[in-house]
Amino acid sequence: MALFTLSSIAIRDDKTSGCYAMWCKNCNRETNSETCELCGAATEQDTPVLIYWCDDCKTPIIKSANRIDKNICSLCGNKTTYLSADLRPVFPEERLMIEIFTAKPFEYINKTVWAADNRYYIDGESKTIPISAYKKGSAEEIADMLKKYKRQNNYDFFNQTIDKFVKANTERLNYIFDEATGFIRDVAKKYPSENIVISFSGGKDSTVTADLTVRALSNPNLVHIFGDTTLEFPLTIEYVKRFRKNNLKAIFKTARNKEQNFYEVCEDIGPPARMLRWCCSMFKTGPITRILNSLYRDKSILTFYGIRKNESVNRSKYNRVEDAIIVDEDGNRIGNDKIKIQNQTVAAPIFLWKDIDIWLYILGEGIDFNDAYRLGYDRVGCWCCPNNNERAQLLSRIFLPDQARKWREFLIDFAVKIGKPDAEVYVDSGKWKARQGGNGLTAAEDVKIKFTNCTTEYNARVYKLNRPIDDSFLCLLTPFGKVSKELGRKLINETIVIDIKTNVPIISVQPFSQDGYDYAVKIKTMNVAKHDDLQRMIGYQVRKFNACRKCLKCESLCRFGAISIIGDEYRINERKCKRCKMCVTAKYLDGGCLMDKYLKTKEE
Repeated sequence: MALFTLSSIAIRDDKTSGCYAMWCKNCNRETNSETCELCGAATEQDTPVLIYWCDDCKTPIIKSANRIDKNICSLCGNKTTYLSADLRPVFPEERLMIEIFTAKPFEYINKTVWAADNRYYIDGESKTIPISAYKKGSAEEIADMLKKYKRQNNYDFFNQTIDKFVKANTERLNYIFDEATGFIRDVAKKYPSENIVISFSGGKDSTVTADLTVRALSNPNLVHIFGDTTLEFPLTIEYVKRFRKNNLKAIFKTARNKEQNFYEVCEDIGPPARMLRWCCSMFKTGPITRILNSLYRDKSILTFYGIRKNESVNRSKYNRVEDAIIVDEDGNRIGNDKIKIQNQTVAAPIFLWKDIDIWLYILGEGIDFNDAYRLGYDRVGCWCCPNNNERAQLLSRIFLPDQARKWREFLIDFAVKIGKPDAEVYVDSGKWKARQGGNGLTAAEDVKIKFTNCTTEYNARVYKLNRPIDDSFLCLLTPFGKVSKELGRKLINETIVIDIKTNVPIISVQPFSQDGYDYAVKIKTMNVAKHDDLQRMIGYQVRKFNACRKCLKCESLCRFGAISIIGDEYRINERKCKRCKMCVTAKYLDGGCLMDKYLKTKEE
């Protein structure tokens, strides 16, 4: 009996799914010109492709949307039909799993199988698997049947299919290779080779980016940085080891947060959710920043990375090249908030590529890749990422049963901890992924800025702290000026902060006793035009003092390398700090501390 039944879906000839040669982001319109005829802005190149199907050759054909022969097969010359906006190959391992779903092992072993999202194309016929099926699928039963039929499975017909696919799309392969390598050489000519970095995740996109960059620059000695989040697929770690073995000349660095344990952080501030992915800063961006700082310090670098425009709405807003420093409307040089790590320019050679382009390049060039894709994963980031879809979650239950079981048990315990009435339903329905804020968590109290206005002095506030004021607290005031204990009144342990430009005192700080506060500090602002604005930014630093979880976001944010986490303390290097105030400006760090986003409660 089948686990569930595939249902056919009619194929829509949706021309709006295609891309166009040039695009104006201001007017949101296509054009064939390098400048928009309406607004005069520079347009950006896009990938002008649609995917057609040749029923005679049984293969996808990638053609430019504006070509006259776009619906003609490049192999046999027969007419094709529009198939899909994008595709990925289905390897025999995933094909067998789909066959097991339908209780028909090897039903498609001699048929071409491609996929896009939850839709499969079997010899060009569109079929879909409902999301509910992935939720209900028995991981144990599927795993047993995969093991049973594994030896009978083979790559014979698949290899023939791919050979034909590559041959049919050789023109496309040559084009994307030439365009991408030309782009790489053009961007890289301003940088010495030792200042060029490849961001390597172990996924298909970074694999292609690495290969293109090394070939374009004819330099196998480039720096590769792998961000090991500690939540990687075992197959990713295996692939990274193979990559290093096959690229012995590459300078390969692994960035890993050795100070934090994922489950312990989850216990404290809750598991990551779609809108609360603290794991990215703590286990990826932050450690990578530390590696870059150790290698380059204040030098400007160029990083090639495998971001693609069609991966998400947010990524579609990026430019193919993003400079770390941009200029605001007043002419001030500020950080680019699209770049997670400052002091670098980032460039995306495959920014305009689709999934099918990635696989055409990998399979056409015979490049080794992460075997997780053979199992059916379409992305191989953290295996328990809240952005993983239902199919990926089922795959993890099949291939990573112990890890999946441990993660589910943790999520259920967490749901009980925060007061969810039906914890298992909350977890299994995926509602935990939509979690926002720190409701039910003790840690949520740390992000609340509690203060009272001083009754004896104007522009003075008494802030509640969760531990005594010390040098690490005073260090947090460095962005506002020069911190001086010497100028303060010693009788009350006062510290003064002096404005760097005017050389006048602007902040007075002293330990304080306040009813209801175990620990407190009185902070007075003076000689400034906007006292409330300054107090608001000071409040952000109070929040950091109380709530810092070493997420490393601030380290990544500071383009001068002035911020660091030493032990359990947040430190600002007075000599490196340029008082740009990015770290206390809501535009760059909402609430002044990333923990505010993760732990803020609805009552606020």
